[in-house]
Amino acid sequence: MTLEKEMLKPDRPDWHDVEGLTDTEAAARLRIDGYNEIPGARRRTLTVIVRDVMTEPMFILLLAAAAIYFLLGDNAEASILLSFVIVVIGSTVYQEHRTERVLEALRDMTSPRALVVRGGGQQRIPGREVVRGDMLVLVEGDRVPADAVILAQRNLQVDESLLTGESVPVGKRHWLDGDLRLQPGGEDQPYVYSGTLVVQGTAIAEVNATGPKSTIGTIGKSLQGIETEKTPLQLQTGKMVRLLAALGLLLCALLIVVYGLTRGDWLDGLLAGITLAMATLPEEFPVVLTVFLALGAWRISRRRVLTRRVPAIETLGSATVLCVDKTGTLTQNSMNVHTIVTGEALFRVPDVTDTAPLPETFHELLEFGILASEADPFDPMEKAMHALAQRYLSGTEHLHDDWELVYEYPLSAEMHAISHVWRSTHGDEYVVASKGAPESIADLCHLDAASSAQLAQQVEALSSQGLRVLGVADARYSGKEWPSIQHDFAFRLLGLIALADPLRPAVPSAIARCHAAGIRVVMMTGDYPGTAHTIAREAGLRADTLMTGSEIDGCDEAELAARIRTINIFARVVPEHKLKIVNALKADGEVVAMTGDGVNDAPALKASHIGIAMGGRGTDVAREAASLVLLDDDFTSIVEAIRLGRRIYDNLRKAMAYILAIHVPIAGMALLPVFFGWPLIFFPVHIAFLQFIIDPACSVVFEAEREETDAMLRPPRPLDEPLFGVWNLGLSLLQGTGVLIWAIALYGIVLSRGATAEDARALAFTALVIANITLIFANRSWKRTLFASLHIPNRAVWWITGGALLFLALALFEPQLRQLFRFGEADIAGLLLAVVAGIASVAWFELFKLLRGIRFS
Repeated sequence: MTLEKEMLKPDRPDWHDVEGLTDTEAAARLRIDGYNEIPGARRRTLTVIVRDVMTEPMFILLLAAAAIYFLLGDNAEASILLSFVIVVIGSTVYQEHRTERVLEALRDMTSPRALVVRGGGQQRIPGREVVRGDMLVLVEGDRVPADAVILAQRNLQVDESLLTGESVPVGKRHWLDGDLRLQPGGEDQPYVYSGTLVVQGTAIAEVNATGPKSTIGTIGKSLQGIETEKTPLQLQTGKMVRLLAALGLLLCALLIVVYGLTRGDWLDGLLAGITLAMATLPEEFPVVLTVFLALGAWRISRRRVLTRRVPAIETLGSATVLCVDKTGTLTQNSMNVHTIVTGEALFRVPDVTDTAPLPETFHELLEFGILASEADPFDPMEKAMHALAQRYLSGTEHLHDDWELVYEYPLSAEMHAISHVWRSTHGDEYVVASKGAPESIADLCHLDAASSAQLAQQVEALSSQGLRVLGVADARYSGKEWPSIQHDFAFRLLGLIALADPLRPAVPSAIARCHAAGIRVVMMTGDYPGTAHTIAREAGLRADTLMTGSEIDGCDEAELAARIRTINIFARVVPEHKLKIVNALKADGEVVAMTGDGVNDAPALKASHIGIAMGGRGTDVAREAASLVLLDDDFTSIVEAIRLGRRIYDNLRKAMAYILAIHVPIAGMALLPVFFGWPLIFFPVHIAFLQFIIDPACSVVFEAEREETDAMLRPPRPLDEPLFGVWNLGLSLLQGTGVLIWAIALYGIVLSRGATAEDARALAFTALVIANITLIFANRSWKRTLFASLHIPNRAVWWITGGALLFLALALFEPQLRQLFRFGEADIAGLLLAVVAGIASVAWFELFKLLRGIRFS
């Protein structure tokens, strides 16, 4: 495919004139060159996961215990422990591999996308699938997916700071014969480079290097050493693990010394110490955290919200303010022209079934509205105007496909209007078409006071219906140099075009849910104040007061922070205003979630606690600045993500509380018999058995648990609230202590009545397993009672319960397993007593729920 393309006009890219590669050609090149990826951080393959598991402390302790049994000549128990080692490796590898696959899928889903032309049509594909020879369509806000040569461009400016360190964007031109391959940086080059950012203009470029062969690929190896920063929850959990591990090691050392001194058997003492180490080792904490956050991101993705940064999941439940755009988020982003006005004449656009023609009076207004728009529009408003023009002006002299666009004045913070300068096919003058905010068009037309007042009255009447209103003007120009600003043209006001963008039907109920959850919703829009107020009222926003962008400009930080506490609607705002709003809310102590889609939204998205980029209409730079990406641009998806964020955090807290609670009786029953002079209750085989209940319970049962009934009826949790607060820590320790007291008391009483150690051990272990299962059911909800939770579906809890009871029965009644576990022959009356003791040890927690006024359903 040659670089010369006569049909492409260098000043006006048009992808319609490009065929691009066929899908077959692209697939062949992908096989040859590989994926368009640079060397990055090491991904955990199955081999890496197995290697990491084999260095885990629990694995090493099991091997040490097996080695001691071999030294003692107990080959049967050693062999059983080695088989447990295999099962532990298998279950851990399965869980971690499952988590890694979820993370891999999320990485693929959140990776940048590329717009290419293949087979004559546009396709949006993953950036990693771009190949040599692909035709890229680049627009403002895109991240360039590969090194490419520019075939045609218009006003193209690219930020190459990622490669050069220079923050000032550089201008680009199209390729000419004789151009050499250059390095990034410098003006007027015909190349774009992978990883750089289009900040202005459009272009068509042919890919000439991908992956490791691209410019950024040559430095990609430096990314391999970059470690991901730990989240606040990971830091908290790491601190808890270190504390418990240190306490466990201290108790193990103490146990070995006491056992060796009092009983004179240091090898058995070492075995008892290993058992206690296995009982106290808090290995589940980091595993559970990883599983919950990974699967949480996956669950949120099923609600059409992608997680780009894991800490966002932790923060979702703390959001107190949700700042959202109106267009496309609260509304459907499916605009249609509702009314057009020129002078005193008004035309309400009828249903498409009405075949009556458009009155001649309005032809010129619609004609120049089209001339001020893109020929191949992306913006929904421009699409709506094109559709209306095709309906009424098709085949007339008012559509000018043969005119040439020669200059463009883009929208700016100072002037909310766009002007296109056209060279017509007749006459020597240039034709200028402008559209934009009515007040900006009025300013361009230099209207007198009376005309401005009349225009404002018309705009107010239209915007009060929730319509978005644009002004349209035209001018003629015969100069030799383009004016530096649009004001220098002699514009004439043609009229107004009002567009309807209906509210999404589910928005009012979603906003009501936010209010019930203590979340304030703030709407930010570039629309006219009347339009913003009407839409806000329909959506159910608290819309007593409104603030405009010009008022924000007139406030200092203190004044804005004071006013912003009572204002939920911001109209006529630009991205710079959004940043001020976010910073003011943060300064007032709010936890801010914010939506955005444009290049200039990136600073505000980054400044907010939870940046939410629009996946449908958003730019790459907005998505990269955000923590979450909203695939369907729908407000209700944000509310669902907040609900799931609260659920994930609640369930994580329950799982952590359960882990801490169950380790208390296990550690206590491994330690206390040594100090009381009793026979040991636990040996490594018992701890390994209990791990088969604990591990899946904390990482599967609680992760799959539904949210509490009041999840969206309570205020957001404080952002700095610890996972293990005094209340949660105390409750967990009380649960564990209750189980320990009942189980150890049962063991001591049975021994005191003359029973053998084997009989007492069987009853104490049975009581502990039953208490463990009861703890799982009790902690499924801290709001509902255990019996109410039975009606809530959770298949995992029944599988684990059934499996635990089955294996307990085998250990109690199967002779060889009974010998392995050092159990006496089962006594039905004794076992019933153990079951009662296990259930009773947790029953107080159910009474506690009832005393706090919790309902049964």
